[in-house]
Amino acid sequence: MADVSHRREGVSHRREDLAGHPDVSEMRERYERMLGGKDVAFVDGPVFLLGLYCAVSPWVVNFSGNQAALATHNLIIGVALGLMALGFTMAPERMYGMSWAISAIGVWLFISPWIVGTSPDAGVIWNNIILGVLAFCLGIACAVAAMRVKRAT
Repeated sequence: MADVSHRREGVSHRREDLAGHPDVSEMRERYERMLGGKDVAFVDGPVFLLGLYCAVSPWVVNFSGNQAALATHNLIIGVALGLMALGFTMAPERMYGMSWAISAIGVWLFISPWIVGTSPDAGVIWNNIILGVLAFCLGIACAVAAMRVKRAT
């Protein structure tokens, strides 16, 4: 049998620094963009869980019977928060503008028992106050992370 070389002509198997690569600047920019959008990743999980709890809270706190309008309200707001969290997970660089909306939803959740509800009891009020404060804080955290990323670029 003839000696067969596994090495092809013109192909180098040496590892070299990419500094000489013609697309190095474009690759660095793409890498920075890809990692830059992950700064709000610590917020998307808690926002999703908050939205999930908000959606089911009328049945957990048991105010779905006497506060039908507020129960529907919390369900819709919870679904909206969950969708926003999914948006931050899937396309964080496009969702930065929506980070302040989470804080606005938090303020709305805080005051909604008196606006949407009819004579809410203490459990309903405290449920929405806690949800509102948590949403507001998570929205602020997300907005601050978004501002840091924009300053860095």
